[in-house]
Amino acid sequence: MLKKENLPKIIPVFPLSNFIIFPKTNVPLNIFEPRYIEMVDDAMKEDKIIGLIQPKNSTQSIPELYNVGCAGKITSFNETEDGRYLIVLSGISRFKIVEELKNQKLYRKYKVNFDDFSSDLDERKEEIKFSDLKLLFNNLKSLFVKEGYNINWKELEKQSLNQTINTLAMASPFSLEEKQILLETVNINERKKKLELILSTYSFNDFNNTTIQ
Repeated sequence: MLKKENLPKIIPVFPLSNFIIFPKTNVPLNIFEPRYIEMVDDAMKEDKIIGLIQPKNSTQSIPELYNVGCAGKITSFNETEDGRYLIVLSGISRFKIVEELKNQKLYRKYKVNFDDFSSDLDERKEEIKFSDLKLLFNNLKSLFVKEGYNINWKELEKQSLNQTINTLAMASPFSLEEKQILLETVNINERKKKLELILSTYSFNDFNNTTIQ
């Protein structure tokens, strides 16, 4: 098991708008921009760890980033004939940005701290009952159908309840701000409450969003 003291204090970051990853979840990524091709090349030579984090404004050339992201390890790597990288990133632990570091690379590197999210590395699962999630899942299904999202619910049912909640939070048609709220919740029970609160803003407005703060 990976321990906090073994995590790097400096990581490259990949800013992705409206996209989050949680620990113990996996996401496929299609890498094609030269700066992120360089980032993956460098990561593959070292510890294979990169950080995913949301920009506050994706229209800026050097956007300001949110303070919390999630570090992941490249667990699958393939190169296409046209030079793209198809990777799978496996979430390890969330982190807080300490400071951006000057470097000569095309991509950005940050000094980060994992202290506030030490539970992300804990192998024990938090207790949560399926009966507590039935209404939540039904509301999420309704939202996904309305927004035209296709979810393989049978595959989700094979996961733990923790993984299911995190996967649905990642895949949801929520706003950038709402996804960041979910990412920053420390534990799964708090994330469930935030999901319910966010969903209530859609439900009461016929699934038209009013972002919570």
